[in-house]
Amino acid sequence: MGIGISIFLLAAGAILTFAVNVTTNGVNLDTVGVVLMVVGAIGLLMSMLFWSSFAPWGGHSDTVIEDRRY
Repeated sequence: MGIGISIFLLAAGAILTFAVNVTTNGVNLDTVGVVLMVVGAIGLLMSMLFWSSFAPWGGHSDTVIEDRRY
C-alpha cells in the first residue's frame, strides 16, 4: 500500500467517523470509519518504514565483500 492510498483511507475514515450522521441497519458507519483510519495509519507507518529500503538513492554501500582472485 502506498502513501497516497494510506492518506486516502485516513481521510475516508475520518469523514465516515466525524462528518456522516446517518443511521443504517446492520452497518455502523462510525466503526467502519475507525477501521479505515486504523488501516490507513498502519499502511502509512509501514510505507514510511520501508520507503528507505526500496529507494534508489542511499542505502547502497560500496563495501567490498570479497576480492576476485586472478
